[in-house]
Amino acid sequence: MQSNKSHKKALKKDSKQQNSKKDSTQTHTKIPKDAQKAYKLLALQENISNSVAKDLIDRGLVSANGKKILIARGLLSPNTHFNIQQIHSIKKIFQDENILALEKPAFLTSEEIAKNYPQWVLLHRLDKETSGILLLVKDNSPFHLKAKEAFKQLKVTKHYTAIVEGILEEECEITAPLLIQKGRSAKVSVSKTQEGQKAITHITPIEISGKKTKLDIQIKTGKTHQIRVHLAHLKHPIVGDTLYGAKPANRILLHARHIALLGYDFTSNAPSEFIFKDNL
Repeated sequence: MQSNKSHKKALKKDSKQQNSKKDSTQTHTKIPKDAQKAYKLLALQENISNSVAKDLIDRGLVSANGKKILIARGLLSPNTHFNIQQIHSIKKIFQDENILALEKPAFLTSEEIAKNYPQWVLLHRLDKETSGILLLVKDNSPFHLKAKEAFKQLKVTKHYTAIVEGILEEECEITAPLLIQKGRSAKVSVSKTQEGQKAITHITPIEISGKKTKLDIQIKTGKTHQIRVHLAHLKHPIVGDTLYGAKPANRILLHARHIALLGYDFTSNAPSEFIFKDNL
């Protein structure tokens, strides 16, 4: 019995020594004693109110050291230098009695934009950080009903431009069905079975630079986060799309370039962020 107890003590002692060695090799990020909340530092540096500073961070418009600030109340060094992404103005592409075509800037929601046009309603939506063509129509007008039916019957042509992580050289079509996960994030995933929403995404590589690829994307369906999820499924998430596995960037590089329906045809050139350069 004594030898058994001695063996247990030896094991405990050896375990403590190993743990102490592990602890000594672990590295921890030190928070400076004079660290302050990110939104308060931003308010001081930009001479704006705390509420405005917090809103800028919450909108995803603030970065430091090349990385987006995600938590307004996160602690940062007083020496942190912030960069604020400017929101471009909304541009009117076309308007007649049936349809209003706008060029949506990144960082504004479709709903925020629609509030500026009270006589019109959204025909479709773009994600907050997606730029490009956004269409509005007169609510319950004959054209509105025809346009909704065109979307339902998959008779709308939609092309997007995206820049993704990694090298993608082959043209392909993804038909994996999608499932919307429950929870606050409203994240979407590819179904492991044939259950889920039908989604068809056609991908054509158009330019490669370093370890990134610019794509032309045509979607025949328009499900929530469809392009983002399908590209992440290929292990090529869109640059900046941290929700689906990409590294942080100033924005998600996805642009709604072209849409055509019921005799209307609109095109919007991708902004300067989509030109390959060293800082991508």
